[in-house]
Amino acid sequence: GADGAAEAEEEEEEDKTPPPPGNGMVLDNYSWTQQLSDLQVVVPVPPGTKGKQLVVDITQTKLKVGLKGQEPILEGTLTKRVIVDDSFWTLEDSKEVVVTLQKSNQMEWWKAVVEGAPEINTQKVQPENSKLSDLDGETRQTVEKMMYDQRQKAMGLPTADEQKKNDVLKNFMAQHPEMDFSKAKMC
Repeated sequence: GADGAAEAEEEEEEDKTPPPPGNGMVLDNYSWTQQLSDLQVVVPVPPGTKGKQLVVDITQTKLKVGLKGQEPILEGTLTKRVIVDDSFWTLEDSKEVVVTLQKSNQMEWWKAVVEGAPEINTQKVQPENSKLSDLDGETRQTVEKMMYDQRQKAMGLPTADEQKKNDVLKNFMAQHPEMDFSKAKMC
């Protein structure tokens, strides 16, 4: 395992720009990440902000986030269309607005959230599960099953067999200390 990791590091040396964090970008007044199906925009607001002080407008082609009576923190025409009924926003810890935009076309990566904003290089985007291809068949099925369960759980549906999954994940983590499991959620 260690040799492979060293080789991978050398390859990355050649192209100095890493993949965009979360396949998105951190900007002065907001940050965003995306998956193929949806996009998350995080807009920091003053600590202690209440939901009723916020103005958040999501339409098929536009997004606006700000505080009532003030200039919007983020406003613009979306670079691609979204499904309004499946898009929503939440206020987290009274200090940031998290907007989830469901993409109309779930097979393409966005270069930016709104037109005129700095763009990412979509060639660098790492699709989810990009690591799966590196795993052997049996482990891969396990990880795919965990991802399936994770999605089921997110939607409030039953997962396959949770306890067994946790044990497998623990073993898998023990066997693969080089992989980053901070994104994997434990039940």
